[in-house]
Amino acid sequence: MTFEEYAFARTSALVRLARLLTDDEHRAEDLVQDVLARAYARWGRISRTDRPDAYVRRMLVNAHNSWWRRRSSREISVAAVIDWAGAEDEASVVAERDALWRLVCDLPARQRTVIVLRYYEDLDDTMIAEILGCSSGTVRTHARRALAALRKRQEAPTPARAGEY
Repeated sequence: MTFEEYAFARTSALVRLARLLTDDEHRAEDLVQDVLARAYARWGRISRTDRPDAYVRRMLVNAHNSWWRRRSSREISVAAVIDWAGAEDEASVVAERDALWRLVCDLPARQRTVIVLRYYEDLDDTMIAEILGCSSGTVRTHARRALAALRKRQEAPTPARAGEY
């Protein structure tokens, strides 16, 4: 019997067994897919056994047990997931972040680089100075000037562009 014939004939039975083991339809299908992929790689040896179906079922049970062992060290099951509404409107947070990023992009190159390295990459002045090849004092000066420019631009009313309301 070829692997394709075996898989065609036994997949539904293997999925049924996996559903009983996992109590999760999607996890069962994933488990069977993983086991069949491993069985395909070893099919020459598996098909020579007198009971290939028992061998593949054993692979399925072992894969399920391994999944539970891995899962128990990483995931915590809860009866119900409580989804609290955020205190802020996510759309406004994203819009504000985008507007701030546009202001950062308008800064001169050195100031923008210092802001990105300090606040986005969370580097200290010494590391930024090393990267830029300047002194720590120069980094602090660029940061101070950049923050002052950002505050000034953020407080200024934005003129309406053509096509905007």
